[in-house]
Amino acid sequence: MKRILAVCLVALTLSSCAVQNKAVTLVTHDSFAISDELLKQYEKDTGNKLTLVRAGDAGAMTSKLVLTKDSPIADVMYGIDNTFSPVALENNIIDGSLVLIDYADVCFNVDLRYFKNNKLEIPTHWNQLVDPKYKNLTVIENPNTSSPGLAFLASTYSYFDSPITWWKKLKNNGVKVAASWEDAYYTDFSGSAGRGNYPIVLSYSSSPADEVDSQGKATTAALRQDCFRQNEYAGILKNAKNPRAAKTVIDFLQSNSFQASMPENMFVYPTADVALPKAWQQNAQPALTTIGGDLDIPANRDKWLADFNLVFDVAP
Repeated sequence: MKRILAVCLVALTLSSCAVQNKAVTLVTHDSFAISDELLKQYEKDTGNKLTLVRAGDAGAMTSKLVLTKDSPIADVMYGIDNTFSPVALENNIIDGSLVLIDYADVCFNVDLRYFKNNKLEIPTHWNQLVDPKYKNLTVIENPNTSSPGLAFLASTYSYFDSPITWWKKLKNNGVKVAASWEDAYYTDFSGSAGRGNYPIVLSYSSSPADEVDSQGKATTAALRQDCFRQNEYAGILKNAKNPRAAKTVIDFLQSNSFQASMPENMFVYPTADVALPKAWQQNAQPALTTIGGDLDIPANRDKWLADFNLVFDVAP
């Protein structure tokens, strides 16, 4: 009887573990997108139930993960990039290494229809945005909370010996600072579905592929000189409840099926060797030149942000 009871207890324990192993939580930035079909495929292949938690832009997500590192809000993370990865590593929130999932080039985008209708010359480089003829036309993201915002801030420190004077000119030229990329692109930018009031936005070289007319021509364009190459990572969180299932999520993010979905769903370039959509081949060319890759972001980030906050009078 004791042996039978012991066997039953072992069986119950294994059953409980199996149930626990079914649940895995992925925390991402707000731009993460996955089709229902792919989500169902992951759950079918692994037997895991995947829950998504969106935690703001990459900067806001990183801050939240640091604050909750002793009791993490998820098992695995996707979306910290090379501007915020030093914060993650400094605060020891990742179990093991960060895994590269995708990349994108942070570039300004312009609304071609606006410039045509107003007979205004399109800038060829972002350093021209302080010109009075572009007054009140530009929206950027707050580098304290937004990864493209921080990427561009770093770019200015790579391009100029001291960019503070240029930032002051940009502020005086009526630039708007949005809290996130989603706010800047989908609400403020005149060339997106939001039809905002700003025909110049800090976005990505790939963004024009999502703004195509009935003839297949992009209605926006990227300024592809001196952009910042942004790498996005995934990683298992320290103290995760289900690190084994978290590893299957990272494997899934690296799979050809998910990688092939990334261009059209998240406007980033996959790291896997998969075919790009036709619209991307025509309208989502990478940057012609990139800058900032040699910067020591961890050593300078706090000083750069302090400079920016002083110029724009924004809270960190």
